[in-house]
Amino acid sequence: MFNVECVGNLHIHTRHSDGTADVSEIAESASRVGLDFICINDHSYMTDSLHIEEEGFYGKVLVLVGLEIGMRYHHYLAFNLETRIPQQNPSPQEMIDWVNGQGGFGYMAHPFEKGMPFVEKSTAYTWNDLTVTGHTGICLWNFTSRWKERVKSLLHGLMFLRFKTQVLKGPSRETIDYWDGECLKRRVAAVGESDAHGSVFKWGPFTLKPFTYDYLLNSINIHVFLNRKLPKDVGEAKADVYGAMKEGRLFIAHDNLCPARGFRVQFFSSDGSDLYMGEEAGFQPGQLVIELPAEGEIRLIRDGHLLHQWRGREAVYQVEEKGVYRVEVYRRLFLFGWRPWIFSNPIYLR
Repeated sequence: MFNVECVGNLHIHTRHSDGTADVSEIAESASRVGLDFICINDHSYMTDSLHIEEEGFYGKVLVLVGLEIGMRYHHYLAFNLETRIPQQNPSPQEMIDWVNGQGGFGYMAHPFEKGMPFVEKSTAYTWNDLTVTGHTGICLWNFTSRWKERVKSLLHGLMFLRFKTQVLKGPSRETIDYWDGECLKRRVAAVGESDAHGSVFKWGPFTLKPFTYDYLLNSINIHVFLNRKLPKDVGEAKADVYGAMKEGRLFIAHDNLCPARGFRVQFFSSDGSDLYMGEEAGFQPGQLVIELPAEGEIRLIRDGHLLHQWRGREAVYQVEEKGVYRVEVYRRLFLFGWRPWIFSNPIYLR
């Protein structure tokens, strides 16, 4: 039974690349916001080594170390590595093959981002080669990418900073459509990411830090499901978290909008067996049971199309057709309407 929920934040940068804090400081931020684990993904071309020696428990927070590989395009979030990739700018397929070759796994990072019109002139670090194979999945929702896409001027920036939690957009339609299409072919795990840098922004006489690590580490998180409490042994804890990530046994949540601990999607088949998010089985009729920790609008998606929706804290759906089933949840805010909150990985009934 995978009934232990652990919450973590991925895609965090430190002073080893273009972040503004060291690992111990970031771990303190993670502890303050109540995370169980974090994953560091410094830019491979900016850092001198993998810095795997910094993995471990910092208090109660498990710190894992990976890389963000790629320069101008094709950024790849890689995990469970042994060394830093020797090439500065490998092709996307070379990146994936190199990571897999040493027992690692990874995800396409912010594959369809648009960039910030203000200051950055809409420079976007997109993933252009969609013919690659062997990757574990896709980064579905990136806080930093989605926030900055709407900033067209200083006034926009100040407004979206003031309401940064309330106005955040969900995953782009292009990203969701691509993911849904790939899931029809095979299991494709989706994760969320903060892309936390703690950067200082300067524009003329203005200097500010738009997003602290404390804020970003409670933005777009992943909630993984384990079959036991996180072990005290670092190696065992790492294997458990990475195992859940590779299987897609997790959901993605905007935890600053509303804490999402307690969300569940399970499939109970007529023969008495059950499936969790990310799992696959031959089709049998049964029930999808959805539970929320707070009120929301539940949208059930099958094969990329809206199948049914409810409002409340729970829903049950009688499954009578094969398909790839996943759930989206939206939270209603006064003045802001329905805002994206939770995106589950699919349950695959082939």
